[in-house]
Amino acid sequence: MSPLSASTIAIVKSTAPVLEEHGELLTRHFYKRMFQHNPEVAPFFNQANQGAGLQQRALAAAICAYAANIDNLEVLGGAVELIAQKHASLQIKPEHYPIVGSNLLASIQEVLGAGATEEVIQAWGEAYQFLAAILIGREAQIYEEHRATPHGWEGFKPFVVARKEPESETITSFYLEPAEGGSVPAFKAGQYITLRVPSPCGHTTMRNYSLSDKPGNPWYRISVKRETGADEKTPDGFVSNFLHQHVRTGDKIEVGPPCGEFFLAPPEAPGRPLVLLSAGVGITPVMSMLLSALDHTPERKIFFLHGCLNSRVHAFRTQIDALAQSHPNLTVRYRYDGPTDLDRQRMDGGPVSEGQIDAELIESLIPKRDADYYFCGPKPFMVNIYHQLLEWGIPASQAHFEFFGPRQDLEKHRP
Repeated sequence: MSPLSASTIAIVKSTAPVLEEHGELLTRHFYKRMFQHNPEVAPFFNQANQGAGLQQRALAAAICAYAANIDNLEVLGGAVELIAQKHASLQIKPEHYPIVGSNLLASIQEVLGAGATEEVIQAWGEAYQFLAAILIGREAQIYEEHRATPHGWEGFKPFVVARKEPESETITSFYLEPAEGGSVPAFKAGQYITLRVPSPCGHTTMRNYSLSDKPGNPWYRISVKRETGADEKTPDGFVSNFLHQHVRTGDKIEVGPPCGEFFLAPPEAPGRPLVLLSAGVGITPVMSMLLSALDHTPERKIFFLHGCLNSRVHAFRTQIDALAQSHPNLTVRYRYDGPTDLDRQRMDGGPVSEGQIDAELIESLIPKRDADYYFCGPKPFMVNIYHQLLEWGIPASQAHFEFFGPRQDLEKHRP
């Protein structure tokens, strides 16, 4: 597609301030309108995130970023890849883009009123088509990669639950193997797969789950935290409760190919340590990275730091402790911010201490700070680690993360 005209760029950039002011109002209106006019697209969206306002805020931020940087799209390259990978995981196809585009332009007109002149609508129509073409092109490449990968596939295919094993009081692992037999395609440590299950609304719903085992096994393993504050009738608890309560060994489930831009990359500097940081269920992609790194870089110093409430909800500890015993290049530390009395009794001189993962702990292990960092966990944990690395001047090429929520929430200053 030809580049945008100077007039289109100027008009779109001029709308950035008003979109900054009214962005969430616009995106709330947009989603409500689209689900009313095109209910067939509802299964592509996480209704828990809709209810919490996360998707509305994320889309508002994306629209504002696009408007502000439309004359310098290179800065949005990472965001484009994240969106394309997410779209591919959900099987978004070219025919879905006109639906989104028509509802977005109508929403701009309906929300902004007189401010949405004919010139503004025309410019945003061109800008949307330009961005859609970029995403469609990248998504086509991802779909082709899925088809071309040995044992790969496109779309959803049935897998069977070969094993179901508890990892803690709240997290259970599911070992998934192709229902028709054969091998599973390779993936990059840190990526996720998509499960598609029937929903109470009469259609299907999809969720992404990080792969928690290393590549090269004859199975995919996901480790799912049951959302104990919800139940199987609420959007934020339905899929996790469905998996924990109703899915049994031998059951079949629909699975999409591995996707995701958060994965363990080969070290640019072989002598640089690898620091893996996680909290809560954020351990799942980081666990895959740990197992892969131990296999492929056995001489590299690896530091694995994990935080959680206490030993009752601490997943994979037995396996990780065994790895630390057998791999002298691996150093492990745990932090419990709500330890039980028994946890406190066992803390003397061991790898566990009370509190949260913080700069002091990291510096005690990597005093020079120079390392490759990968981190994943709940929002407060992510905000603290992200800003700590910024304060230390760690280059973006050495700080890798997966954040579940609008990017602007991560970039806000720590409380």
